[in-house]
Amino acid sequence: MSLTSKIAHNTAYQFGGKIIGTILGVLTVAIMTRYLGKIGFGEYSTITAYLQIFGILIDMGLSLIIIRLLADTEFENQKVINNVFTLRFFSSLVFLGLAPLIIIFLPYPLLIKIGVAIADLSFFFSSLNKILISLFQKELKMLNVTVAEIGGRLVLFVFVFIFALYDFGLLAIILAVVLGSLTNFLMNYSSAKKFVKISFAFDWPVWHKILKFTWPVAISIAFNLVYFKADTIILSLVRSQSEVGLYSAPYRILEILTNFIYLFMGLLFPVLTFAWQQKNLDRFRGMIQKTLDILLIITIPMIFGTLFVAKRLMLLIAGPEFAESGLILQILIFATAFIFINSLFGYLIVVIDKQKKIVGAYVFVAIFSLLGYILTIPKYGYFGAAAFTIISEALIFIFNFIIVTKTIKFMPSFSILYKAIAASLIMSLFLYVSRNLNVIGLFFLSSLIYLLALYLFKGLPKELILEMLKIKSEPEVAKINE
Repeated sequence: MSLTSKIAHNTAYQFGGKIIGTILGVLTVAIMTRYLGKIGFGEYSTITAYLQIFGILIDMGLSLIIIRLLADTEFENQKVINNVFTLRFFSSLVFLGLAPLIIIFLPYPLLIKIGVAIADLSFFFSSLNKILISLFQKELKMLNVTVAEIGGRLVLFVFVFIFALYDFGLLAIILAVVLGSLTNFLMNYSSAKKFVKISFAFDWPVWHKILKFTWPVAISIAFNLVYFKADTIILSLVRSQSEVGLYSAPYRILEILTNFIYLFMGLLFPVLTFAWQQKNLDRFRGMIQKTLDILLIITIPMIFGTLFVAKRLMLLIAGPEFAESGLILQILIFATAFIFINSLFGYLIVVIDKQKKIVGAYVFVAIFSLLGYILTIPKYGYFGAAAFTIISEALIFIFNFIIVTKTIKFMPSFSILYKAIAASLIMSLFLYVSRNLNVIGLFFLSSLIYLLALYLFKGLPKELILEMLKIKSEPEVAKINE
């Protein structure tokens, strides 16, 4: 099986799993929003946004860096995994241990403070889980991850349904989130033991190399969290929890969407790393161009489609109380578009080892965004938050794009963009004429029309489709695990 086919099949496993996981995730959000209402869902979102700040801090870029370290011949994989896992375990204990203590001094009600203490466990399990997922990405064994994710989401859905049915309250809903994360982690941990024997390790030469790679990424991520979650935190401090709920509901849906892109990039990352390290620039640049084409093919119709169905989609998922969220979704979809495209260039920054050069950009964007949030959110509420979220994501994309293209001396083509826009306009015409149809039916029919139009515009190359679908190909001379 060729490397392209192997990536395609691993992506297919996860794509299939993500479809199931997304259905479970959307159903879970639907139950949460209807049960908790705007205020309760706002309180839930405040708790998760607060803890996400600590979750981003403890990441330190390890989820990305670990794949580079596994490709390095200086240390064996067993040693790398154990030391990274140990570093993540103890850093999680420290940072997540601080979270419930710090919130005591913040002007939140007691319910939110207790919720943070409970939800802390969910973020602990998730932080360890990311290290295990990196191992599966390197081995291109994503079926294990898919099964574990479905298992975790199923447990979450079942307990949210039960707790909502018996009216156990917000804290019970948070407990359900913890149980889902624990299930996901335990299933991945059990599968990972087939590849490595996981145990604590304190090999200081390995730690030194890990920290050498991660500190620029860690600083970038620390500033990244300022514009990534400061909007929700500031909104929760200066506006009502009802507004937080209205803003967070479409945010949660978009986070589910971005998971699809990051699963694809996570599979592609080790292959890009291998091609770069082997100085195979033709293959490296070719993969960048193909990936960018795919991202644009996905992103453009997503924007057009959301502009037509946003309000109806929020009514379907979150219920009548969240009708206002439709307008917020129409705004935030542009930020999501930048996230989609930037996923490629953000990963490439790590591949080409330019983490240090991007630190200044993250500092600038963080300060700029924080000032923007402070100035606009008190007056304009979630509209100010959404606007500066778009600006922040656009700026980070521009900085990443400039650094990557200058380093690899390659300017990717955006010619597919015009074909995707043309096909999306045809799709939009159908959405306008058929706007009274069921939203789910519209999604499938409009997707089919878009793909057909894109194919007719020669924006969907037959060669790429065949390469992704074929099962057998010429043997690869250089295998990724070498």
